[in-house]
Amino acid sequence: LPFASSWTLPSTHRFLASPSLSRPHLRRPCPGVVPLRSTAESSPAAGVSTDDDGAPWWKSFTLEHAWVAEQTRPQFPILSRTVGDDKPLIYLDSAATSQKPSEVVDALRRYYDTMNSNVHRGAHFLSQAATTAYEDSRDAVAELIGAARREEVVFTSGATQGLNLLARSLGGRRHRHGAPQQHRPVADARRAPGSGAAGGEIRGAERRPHRTGRGPPAVPRDPADEGRLVRPVSNALGCINPVDEIVSHVRSNAHPDCAIVLDACQSVPHMAVDVGALGVDFLVGSAHKFCGPTGIGFLWGKYTRLEALPPYQGGGEMIDTVTLGGSTYAPPPARFEAGTPPIAQAVGMGAAARYVQRVGMENIHAYEKELGQYLVRRMNEVPGVTAFGPPPGEPRAALVSFATEGVHASDLSTFLDMEGVAVRAGHHCCQPLHTELGVSHSARASLYFYNTKRDVDVFIEKLEQTMDFFANMGESGTDDDFGDMDGLFSFDDFP
Repeated sequence: LPFASSWTLPSTHRFLASPSLSRPHLRRPCPGVVPLRSTAESSPAAGVSTDDDGAPWWKSFTLEHAWVAEQTRPQFPILSRTVGDDKPLIYLDSAATSQKPSEVVDALRRYYDTMNSNVHRGAHFLSQAATTAYEDSRDAVAELIGAARREEVVFTSGATQGLNLLARSLGGRRHRHGAPQQHRPVADARRAPGSGAAGGEIRGAERRPHRTGRGPPAVPRDPADEGRLVRPVSNALGCINPVDEIVSHVRSNAHPDCAIVLDACQSVPHMAVDVGALGVDFLVGSAHKFCGPTGIGFLWGKYTRLEALPPYQGGGEMIDTVTLGGSTYAPPPARFEAGTPPIAQAVGMGAAARYVQRVGMENIHAYEKELGQYLVRRMNEVPGVTAFGPPPGEPRAALVSFATEGVHASDLSTFLDMEGVAVRAGHHCCQPLHTELGVSHSARASLYFYNTKRDVDVFIEKLEQTMDFFANMGESGTDDDFGDMDGLFSFDDFP
């Protein structure tokens, strides 16, 4: 088999792990996972300019961990393609979804070519092989987030389903969300079938973010508060929230049994996460954010918390016994994985988890810190651009949401796309935040470890050219004067 595993089928329940996999901690590296190391004998200090000829500072700006992108970028074939009018792709939308390395795609193909079968329910070779690969992926995710037990990892279709699962299973309680003016968790919870019928009330935490995203956590005292959703990294502002402070405050002021849920979609892909040290009860993530397939994610929960939750859906595998008089349910995680699961996607998620661990989460985080600071510093120098989030020099994620004077975000992203630069335009699931900031929409450039300094430089160049074009068009007072666009944009991209 192409997957090495010690997973077996115990006699008590086919879904439970063997005792050898119920480890007290999972901080050892995955088998075969050796973090990348710089091959350079020495690296120039980041940000040191050696030009004395008056050239712009960024011309000689260097990144100490640039080798991370240099070593990994060739493993992402899509990044070498051209788009539109033969323009090299500059992909700056990884906060929406990341690109996939060849070994993740190969894992999906290998599954379908060599072991395609349903899991847990067959004694034949293919079923056992598929089950082994599927459960290996659970181990890989547990390793990635530092879970104490593999049974604490529940496979879902993504973070959205994980939040809906909790909203329904924790029904009858009052829950708050502590994300910076983000509407998605509120919408997920309010739409969760059964949460309203059970008397659940989801209330938004009062937040007053300004353009930097800084400020103390706004967690009002409420002894009846039995659920709190926290986002450690903002996908819109890029600010990194003090999870330890928020958790401590909630534990001191909320109901003793308050469930703290971490939406880790923007943290698991970019930094080392250890759920045992966070002090939270649940955590959700999506594979497509950390180089895995779409349609698959996970919910982590303390095992005692998961054991106390009722099933989310009914179907095969989530039952223990069934009689005409009633049913009993399987223990976690089977209880929450009803029906045939997304097996291939789970296998791909496991491959992605192993891949980013081999790159090294410390390497990824260190490089993105440098590249993110470079991005925001350069954007702050572009006339007519307002960059939201922490200013240069302060900790932030490697993304920048921004508004442009006189240019709508959708128009801007369309023109950038004509030059091969892919950015996101819209609300970024944060309509209340945009209302607070006084803008209808924003554009967002988001980076990952495969992006390079050149990606940022090309983006800034095209951004400045686009801003100049719209400024000149406004001065000319006409909408059909495109003379200044010769050699800049090609309208052959439009059908």
